[in-house]
Amino acid sequence: MFAGALGDLKIYVYELPPSYNADWLANERCGSHLFAAEVAIHRALLSSDVRTFDPWEADFFFVPVYVSCNFSTANGFPAIGHARPLIASAVQLISSQLPFWNRTNGADHVFVASHDYGSCFHAMEEKAVEEGVPEFMKNSIVLQTFGVKHRHPCQDVANVVIPPYVSPGKFQRTLAGAPVKGDRDIWAFFRGKMEVHPKNISGRFYSKRVRTVILEKFSRDRRFYLKRHRFAGYQSEIARSTFCLCPLGWAPWSPRLVESVVLGCVPVIIADGIRLPFPTAVPWPDISLTVAERDVGKLAAILDHVAATNLSSIQRNLWRPAVANALLFHDEVADGDATWQVLRELLQFRNRSRSREVGFGQGVAK
Repeated sequence: MFAGALGDLKIYVYELPPSYNADWLANERCGSHLFAAEVAIHRALLSSDVRTFDPWEADFFFVPVYVSCNFSTANGFPAIGHARPLIASAVQLISSQLPFWNRTNGADHVFVASHDYGSCFHAMEEKAVEEGVPEFMKNSIVLQTFGVKHRHPCQDVANVVIPPYVSPGKFQRTLAGAPVKGDRDIWAFFRGKMEVHPKNISGRFYSKRVRTVILEKFSRDRRFYLKRHRFAGYQSEIARSTFCLCPLGWAPWSPRLVESVVLGCVPVIIADGIRLPFPTAVPWPDISLTVAERDVGKLAAILDHVAATNLSSIQRNLWRPAVANALLFHDEVADGDATWQVLRELLQFRNRSRSREVGFGQGVAK
């Protein structure tokens, strides 16, 4: 299945005690919420063609620790205060049992950090920046949803930006009942947290006030379908929409990005400097709009211009099946899907590393 695309890539998956992964699945949300890429990637690797049971031939070592499945009883959100000690414990275990971590100081080991600020393991940016990437992980490769184009302490580690997790099965059910692609009765859509008076936490306004400006400026514009309350069937609204607003929250990224693409709604990305997943597979400039945070008050004029000029071209690019496929994680690796894209990124890491080794060796020979 992977011949020619992933070559001879080999990944060894550590078999950790269930307290690091399987035990967390007792809560069914663990495998289905927006941070569940850590579960999906592990699950897909277990049956993948690239998996090797011989660690001596492995190019990379995957460390399957689920850190986003500890849900707070107060608000139901994932609590990741235990993440650093849990991963540190896993590293101590694997380094005491096998020689491979110590051989490279973890440089060929892969972790998943699928929450707001990735490998900093904190939900609030100020605290995440203060704590930074754990020292023991700084040589490793981290698959993380968080990524920005500017320098940021939470990506001071070799990393691959991955999409958040959204259930492929749920998409299929939504699409089955959705209108045809060209018959969309909602012009611009957003459902989510929008505060009239945004809370100032640790000196920061939620969404940098972007969502509040959207509500203030466009709540009376009938073309904007803006809803502040949760609705379990909101994906059906995305499938009816032409433009889907994807503003930052606390972090730049949001599951709305994946949901919009898969359901054929043009994502309008409002998050300055965001790094998007798999840019070689997903032609982001051709399938989405990017609006600067400072220009959010001009959204109506911007969308009007696109609708009058190149909307049909954007939609044709967006509706290519391969684009949606690249952002979805499946239980088994499928050609071109999100886990496949991760493996291709790891292959490129390996090839670059080998090229440097060859170049170094040739330099010494001279």
